[in-house]
Amino acid sequence: MQFDLTRRLVAEALGTLFLVMAVVGSGIMAEALAGGNEAIALLCNTLPTGAVLFVIITIFAPVSGAHFNPAVTLVALVRGEIDRKMAALYMVVQIAGGCAGAVAAHLMFGLEPLQISETARTGAGQWIGEFIATFGLIATILGCVKFAPGAVAAAVGLYITSAYWFTSSTSFANPAVSIARSISDTFAGIAPRDVPIFIVAEFAGALAAAYVFGWLFTAEEVRTRRRRVDR
Repeated sequence: MQFDLTRRLVAEALGTLFLVMAVVGSGIMAEALAGGNEAIALLCNTLPTGAVLFVIITIFAPVSGAHFNPAVTLVALVRGEIDRKMAALYMVVQIAGGCAGAVAAHLMFGLEPLQISETARTGAGQWIGEFIATFGLIATILGCVKFAPGAVAAAVGLYITSAYWFTSSTSFANPAVSIARSISDTFAGIAPRDVPIFIVAEFAGALAAAYVFGWLFTAEEVRTRRRRVDR
């Protein structure tokens, strides 16, 4: 099926909205119920995020490709799967949808709609964590698209669920999510001053993964054919 531009953009906006709404909303609920236990709060924040990723990728992938992430869109652009205009539009609606998701979460829980986060997330360890989180996310997507297309939704959900716990940054791995979480002074927030370096690390991880796994997942006969064509 082919979907027109408007439907594709709406799908990207809605998907990113639900993603951020799940991240922020579950963080608010978790913090309220965990009784100060940060490990329990993080676990309660992790599970809904992985679950909602499975759902939104499943229902929106046939419409827009289910990027919901400027880093994923950048990789699609670099790989020639999307043109510059479409990539720019995707990124705009992803950011807008993500911010709308944060606002919606606040409204549901009776909080101020727009906030400025005061949660510091900075330092080399967290920047490396974001690089690795995004590198692994792109590896997961490219590997599944190449070898197991039907497993993309489950694999991405499971990867992010695990990366919440094995990365120092709790795996934002998404510039749109990083921006949206900066307007939420809740459990999931990030101070606006810390967002730019997170985004740099995310894009760097995505591009590194696009190169590494673009090479790794290309069969020898295809590479040989390409060299012959270049000659």
